[in-house]
Amino acid sequence: MKFSAVGFFVEDLENMVKFYRDVMKMDTDWDGGPFARFQTEGSWFMMFGRKDFEDMTIQTFDYPKGLNGTMELAFDVPNFSDVDKEYERLIQSGAKSVLQPLTKSWGQRVCYVADPEGNLLEICSFGVML
Repeated sequence: MKFSAVGFFVEDLENMVKFYRDVMKMDTDWDGGPFARFQTEGSWFMMFGRKDFEDMTIQTFDYPKGLNGTMELAFDVPNFSDVDKEYERLIQSGAKSVLQPLTKSWGQRVCYVADPEGNLLEICSFGVML
């Protein structure tokens, strides 16, 4: 098997598509239907409306409330200063601060924000401090 995608089951698909398309600057071919996908390098990031997914699978699922500490999406940036710039840009664009930028002892600069439904986004760099 080859890993091909990761997906979120979301409450408000339109709002989440807008966030990842407009704020995170990810390309999508979403046409307004119950499924959206975003191209990444070598794989897909997908979203499916929760109700539509439950209807399709004929199952009811439990979903996290508030901050979702079960997983994260990680985004690399070239330099330490880019972590700070992206953190500020994301907060200004409506993301929720989870951890302000800091440099870890292993040489990574990292911060965390949450998307509109509480999913964690890591912004990080092993680059140089500028």
